[in-house]
Amino acid sequence: MSGTEAAGPSGGVIDSRVRIGHTHLKVADLDRALAFYVGVLGFEIQQIWHGQAAFVSGGGYHHHIGLNTWYSSGGSPPPPGATGLFHHAFSIPRGPRWRMPHGASSMRESAWTAHRTTV
Repeated sequence: MSGTEAAGPSGGVIDSRVRIGHTHLKVADLDRALAFYVGVLGFEIQQIWHGQAAFVSGGGYHHHIGLNTWYSSGGSPPPPGATGLFHHAFSIPRGPRWRMPHGASSMRESAWTAHRTTV
């Protein structure tokens, strides 16, 4: 095993074909989060639960992303040096099914900033 691999409980290394099914995020403002994930990225709302949580996906999957305000409503971004999710990447195929909103050609040209945005 190389220095960059870590052995799992069975002593093996996870299969490289593994894919992450979905992510749950605590958000400060559900409407703002939906404006980004639905309005900017184009995910589709699958369910909104009591105004406290929303589940969004692409292609009708039950949800790729769960957004909730449980214990985080109105919260502020974590201070520098705090633990938490630092990076999450999406692989979105280019083509006629997906375009940046409002005629923007990049995230920077849209109303959103991809770096250090809190939703």
